[in-house]
Amino acid sequence: MPILRKLLAVAAPIALLAVSACTQPFEAKVSRFQALPVPEGQTFTVIPTDARNQGGLEFAQYASLVTQRLAAYGYRPVDGAGQPELVVKFDYGVDKGTPKVVSRPSIGPAFGPWGYGGFGPYGRRWGYGSAFYYGWDPFFYDPWYRQDIDTYTVYTSWADMTIERVSDGKHLFEGKARARSLDDALPRLVPNLVEAMFTNFPGNSGEEVKITVAPPDKRK
Repeated sequence: MPILRKLLAVAAPIALLAVSACTQPFEAKVSRFQALPVPEGQTFTVIPTDARNQGGLEFAQYASLVTQRLAAYGYRPVDGAGQPELVVKFDYGVDKGTPKVVSRPSIGPAFGPWGYGGFGPYGRRWGYGSAFYYGWDPFFYDPWYRQDIDTYTVYTSWADMTIERVSDGKHLFEGKARARSLDDALPRLVPNLVEAMFTNFPGNSGEEVKITVAPPDKRK
């Protein structure tokens, strides 16, 4: 592998960490299967797939987002204790994360048998005695070659939604949204997953697509 490609491969996760605190687009993979009729004001209600979320304030907040999006497409939330025509089951969560370890060349100075290890014109990385200078593999073991170790955790979050027709229990829509991130904050992740789920809703049946959700301040 060319040296530049090796450096980029090592630097990519570090760059991801550097921008994680900034507002960035949210990317998710969305798969949908659907046989929904044309929206004509059919009434619906949103309930949790997991009964343990019934009555929960957190679920109510996410259910409100789903309700708003369905209403925007022409469906109508059921009034009071009325009987809905459609039942929308919604579920969400995030895993415990997968630790990742990345090593990269240290940017600090180091001394070794081949010379001073800074970034100057005669430094260890770019000057005489440098592994780069002679075209050696910079990741070949060298007890004087300094590397920094970075650790981080990647989380996978998800949102599942099913729409059933009350009259016969038939599934009219099944959707799944998945995303990877460097944090596990559901209040941030779930609204983005809902946004991805409803992008170009209801979508082409049987198709998995990659959805990029703009940051909230850049959405129309």
